[in-house]
Amino acid sequence: MNPASLLSIVCLFAAATVPVGAQEVDLRNRVVVVENIRYDYAQVLNVEPVFQTLRASRTEEHCEPVSTRTLAPVQVIAEEEKGRFSRFMDSVKGIFKSRDQAEDGPVAVAHSGNAALLTPECRIVEVGREFRRPIAYDVDYVYKGTKYRSRLPEDPGNRLKLRVSITPHLAETDDSAGVSP
Repeated sequence: MNPASLLSIVCLFAAATVPVGAQEVDLRNRVVVVENIRYDYAQVLNVEPVFQTLRASRTEEHCEPVSTRTLAPVQVIAEEEKGRFSRFMDSVKGIFKSRDQAEDGPVAVAHSGNAALLTPECRIVEVGREFRRPIAYDVDYVYKGTKYRSRLPEDPGNRLKLRVSITPHLAETDDSAGVSP
């Protein structure tokens, strides 16, 4: 190779590496914009709770009293008139009888004063429940004459503390935005 072609090749490589070096210098000399922060208060205008609705169901026993009109006739035997041996025989009598014989016999109803105690008819019923609880608050407030609305986790009261941040807007150049001519 002649020295002129060698010099042109070296210049070509040097020209290709110069823009990369210039970009590295731009990145190192870039200024970081610091955020200016201060705190101020806004006047709260309105607070509306946001509710979460939870639905659950559970089973409960519901009993309806038995009407005396629907019962079969009952033979009432007062407990005071029976002796000890007779009460003992009545308590063990059901063990030795078959089911068919036990249902046909007279039914004794215990007395409480003058009124007979009736057994209620009960059934298991599923009952739905609904619970509401506040999960957030929509807050309307005014700051420097402008109205705002924010969703907050707690009720702020009459005044809302604000974090005010001020930073200058930096215009982007056409090269960094990726806009081609």
